[in-house]
Amino acid sequence: METLLLDSDEVDENARLPDVIRAVEEAFAAYERGDAQMPPKSYIDLPQYDGDFRSMPSYMDAGEWDAAGIKWVNVHPNNPADHDLPTVMGTMVYSDPETAFPLAIMDGTALTMKRTGAAAAVATDHLAVEDATSLGLVGAGVQSYTQLEAIAEVRPIEEVVVSDVDDERVQRFIDAYGDEFDVRDGSISEAGGCDVLSTVTPVEDPIVGPDDVGEHTHVNAMGADAEGKHELADDLLLSATVVIDDHEQCTHSGEVNVPYGEGVLGDEDIYGEIGEIVVGERDGRTADTGVTVFDSTGLAIQDVAAAHVTYENAREDGAGYEFGMIDTGVQ
Repeated sequence: METLLLDSDEVDENARLPDVIRAVEEAFAAYERGDAQMPPKSYIDLPQYDGDFRSMPSYMDAGEWDAAGIKWVNVHPNNPADHDLPTVMGTMVYSDPETAFPLAIMDGTALTMKRTGAAAAVATDHLAVEDATSLGLVGAGVQSYTQLEAIAEVRPIEEVVVSDVDDERVQRFIDAYGDEFDVRDGSISEAGGCDVLSTVTPVEDPIVGPDDVGEHTHVNAMGADAEGKHELADDLLLSATVVIDDHEQCTHSGEVNVPYGEGVLGDEDIYGEIGEIVVGERDGRTADTGVTVFDSTGLAIQDVAAAHVTYENAREDGAGYEFGMIDTGVQ
């Protein structure tokens, strides 16, 4: 047997968003049904380098989705300026659960962007108004691109309003999508007034308040991935229907972590987990639903589900490079 190596371009090509969205939705369902194992994300803090490592193992067993893997990912904010490297890099090891053979090693950075966009798409599909045609983006970094591409798979998006403190980033985003959508620069309130809003910033002081969103806006809070990060004002969270991806992760490092830790927001203020909605244990949007918020921290089961479809697509298309990493002689 040989291991398949997939670089970032090959992952990007084979992690097709419709497939990844379906895989991530199934991952949420499997986790809710108890058909998955996902130990808590572990951290190695490296203050001397102003960075950290995170390990994310998982396994899901749900029919065709018999898959296991681990993602090793970092966050080093000084990388772009000091080393000409991305802030976030990741490597995914995708394994055969029956034998533990490493079926694939693939770029985890492109995979993370795809599965993160897919998670927002799943939440949007269940929580946004059916006829949503406008999308607001607060933050025009790399994650904003897959937010638009994935959400456009589940809603007929026509208008996009993007807000960012960096005018050059905004212009690059407009240049990338101006031929496909009606894209324009706007304020946070203009972005928040759209049918769907995705926030993808690393801020620790909230920048979106209740007056910045519409009466029925669905918000994907994607930026908070560590303690102290906080994009949405407490009064917005308290007035909205809040859906999380995982209680332990969200209360530790998700959008709700700060108000939850301070006792401002409690379990009674959290409507439920996205998996409960996917499997039908809780309702998604109804006629009476106002503002909704999806607090996404990113789950390891999303990575393994996305890796599964990426690997299958790559094998079918003959993509990647096969190599003999393991001596398969019986011992």
